Amino acid sequence: MRLFIIAFQFLTIVPLPVTVRCEEEDLGRSMAFFPLVGLAVGALMAGVDFLLAPLLPCPVGDLVLVALLSIVTGALHLDGLSDVCDGLAARGPRERFLEIMKDSRVGAVGAVGLVLGLMLKYQALLALPPEHKRAALLFFPMAARFAQVQMTVGSKRARKDGLGHAFVGGAGALQLVLAGACTVAIAALLLGLSGLVTLLLLFVLTLGVKGWAHQRLGGVTGDVIGCASELNEIFSLLFLLALLGRLG
Repeated sequence: MRLFIIAFQFLTIVPLPVTVRCEEEDLGRSMAFFPLVGLAVGALMAGVDFLLAPLLPCPVGDLVLVALLSIVTGALHLDGLSDVCDGLAARGPRERFLEIMKDSRVGAVGAVGLVLGLMLKYQALLALPPEHKRAALLFFPMAARFAQVQMTVGSKRARKDGLGHAFVGGAGALQLVLAGACTVAIAALLLGLSGLVTLLLLFVLTLGVKGWAHQRLGGVTGDVIGCASELNEIFSLLFLLALLGRLG
């Protein structure tokens, strides 16, 4: 329970009425519970969708859901997406890429990446079949949090400070297995074959991002992990859109 609370407090800005002890390696160990925190975030979105459906037109309600996700997570991973986009635009050596990602300012390319990412999520939510929408709302934040575990376990540190450094030091095979088993089981319950195929495609996507990060940067950073999480949110919805009509 202590590790779940640590994971919840890191991944969301929702206040909890408890305080727990957190040592450096606990951050990595808490990653076993990341998918469950994603599921909790998805449950909040599904609940809000249930409440808003009779009151607001679907396009407005879905925009509220995208805003809610950004607010509840403190836009933490959106920051990673924008920083990586800015780093890619710089086209410099590894050190230049890392320097740009550490800069708190958002450049033009980072802003474009943010807008495109949010628009894709919004349009994908809007296009989801109504009978699968709430299952998808539960699924995609969970799948993206598992991708954070996948990105972290077995990775090298691209630099000696930052959040990525802290998580890489504490996360291992046990966290990956526990998080993966939980994610696969819930995906099968929520979306059946479509959910499992989507998870497989996301796993391959995340492997690609992880390989690129090690080749380009020598490892991962918190921004790279956050960017991978955002890409998983976007592509999980896109994959589901493509698969639900075919696999059910």
